[in-house]
Amino acid sequence: MKEFELEPGEHVVWEARRHWFLFLADLLPYAILAILPFATANVIPFVPPLAPYQKYFDYAEPLERALLGLWFLIVWTSAWGRFTKYFLNAWVLTNQRIVNIKQRAYFNREVSSLFLSRVQDATTEVAGILPSLLNIGNINVQTAGATEKFDMRGIPRPEQMRDLILKYVPSERHSGPDQISASR
Repeated sequence: MKEFELEPGEHVVWEARRHWFLFLADLLPYAILAILPFATANVIPFVPPLAPYQKYFDYAEPLERALLGLWFLIVWTSAWGRFTKYFLNAWVLTNQRIVNIKQRAYFNREVSSLFLSRVQDATTEVAGILPSLLNIGNINVQTAGATEKFDMRGIPRPEQMRDLILKYVPSERHSGPDQISASR
């Protein structure tokens, strides 16, 4: 990952993106829009008030083909934008922090990180039949700082990621007065 620099002694433990099923669900409207011109051409004859417009959907004229090409260009570009966001959005867990890489637009990226030393709690949420079957969920990481929550939504295997996060949260390094006297 070139979006952020690893500190000395830091290494990547886990990298995750939104679940692939959510990506396919995001592409579904674009697939419907891609077949819409052909479906419309087949449906118009069955709707008598629209029958006079049937001639515009045979795509025999150069202008009609050009408009169809423009339609596909717009649909393809929009679908490609969704793919770009899916591919470039990621959560990276290192042995020292969680990094959230969020692509807002083609040339607008936000990278935020949370040091594991500030983590107080990590909880998972899997709600619904389909998310339960596909093991898709959300992880909410509670911190000790000004930002109260660090959310990861639509993550695959959320329990596994939560356990890894909690595994790398540093434990108390300073022993209290009771532990000092007990060790003597």
